[in-house]
Amino acid sequence: MQATSSASAAEPADNIWLHIGAGSFHRAHQAVYLHHLMEAGDTGWSLALANIRDDMTPLLDALERQGGAYTLETVTPGGVRNYETIRSIKTIVPWDAALLELTSFGARNATRIISFTVTEGGYYLDHHHRLDTSNPDLAADLQGELNTIYGALTAILRARAAANGGPVTLLNCDNLRHNGERFHDGLLQFLALRGETDLQQWVAEHTSSPNSMVDRITPRPTEEVRTRVAQACGQADPCALMAESFIQWVIEDNFVAGRPPLEKVGVEMVQSVLPYEEAKIRILNATHSCIAWAGTLVGLNYIHEGCARADIRKMAYDYVTQDVIPCLSPSPLNLENYRDVVLERFGNPNIQDSNQRVAADGFSKIPGFIVPTLQECIERGVVPHATLILPALFFLFLQRWANDELPYAYQDGVFDETTTRAMLNSADPVRTYCADPALWGTLAGSLQLEEPLREAVIHIQDWLARQT
Repeated sequence: MQATSSASAAEPADNIWLHIGAGSFHRAHQAVYLHHLMEAGDTGWSLALANIRDDMTPLLDALERQGGAYTLETVTPGGVRNYETIRSIKTIVPWDAALLELTSFGARNATRIISFTVTEGGYYLDHHHRLDTSNPDLAADLQGELNTIYGALTAILRARAAANGGPVTLLNCDNLRHNGERFHDGLLQFLALRGETDLQQWVAEHTSSPNSMVDRITPRPTEEVRTRVAQACGQADPCALMAESFIQWVIEDNFVAGRPPLEKVGVEMVQSVLPYEEAKIRILNATHSCIAWAGTLVGLNYIHEGCARADIRKMAYDYVTQDVIPCLSPSPLNLENYRDVVLERFGNPNIQDSNQRVAADGFSKIPGFIVPTLQECIERGVVPHATLILPALFFLFLQRWANDELPYAYQDGVFDETTTRAMLNSADPVRTYCADPALWGTLAGSLQLEEPLREAVIHIQDWLARQT
């Protein structure tokens, strides 16, 4: 792709939307909506892209050389591919160890929205929504480092307050239940622990954090994607990426410093995002993990391969049908239809979404995606057999990890390897697994959890034995 003008040299719009997190999802989701808004003639907002850590610096440098533009390939379940040049990123904020450029940019009065994608584990919240100060990255930030979203935003908001930069919306775009509220509360906790009471008060008075729900399957970019883009578009693009054709964004309309008219390009602006996020987290996210863990255990590499197997698909279908839908009913959504659409999307063989990507961060996904359904079923006097298949799969997945039998490196932002190995090597690993309050909250150590989960583990072991 030919570079146009330098992204950082672009004329600023009246209002700036700063996004922290240069991963693929933002460029396939939020940036696409802003691009479509600009294409429709609304140029009052421009998008700036930054990253807290230096791991995305090669991508940011490549985007800078291309004027912030890149090619997005989308593919339907039927295999129809489309290509679009996304041009909404007008500024690349260069990374530096002290985050001075990011801090300066975020402190500008024109920066009215700061959004972020740092994954579920990047908020370091326990079952009681309290910060996990034992995490080394968070502990370091409490001493003044800049490893987490809390440390980075503290630096930005401190500079903003000092410069009388005005109010700003802090928009969480990760798969965290009540993501705006929980992040905002975590930030206030962080500031209290740092003893920054003046800034804590400023944040309480000058920021808002709407809850939101985001959805689009976006695999990690591969060389195959870049090759297809070069063939389809006639020129190479090192920043090219691919996503499914489906896209959804639901946001509570609580922007303290104004916002672009996102509803014009299909964003659903609502009073409460709760029913949408519950359906997304429990039906899509948890099912995604189920298929990834099960598929890995039987030697598959991709999500669509697991979804194509009747036995794995049935695990996902039964989990939603038997346990989740009763928990979420009544709902303004057609939950059965949502389930079927999700499974159709997962079965798209053209996405090539890897089990490695989706299987990651299980120690955040068990408490975030799965435990609420377990709790609600048990409270109703129902044994959630179908739901317990998911943590049973993860338990056996961890055993493979401990034995160095996974076909890929397991990635998890919050788990402690030493503690996990000790759990798996204990006299009764299932009991120790069930006793972890970080995973299970108030269910930890209860027979209501342990006994049926032990049965689920045996069931999966028997299933795996039949695969050979």
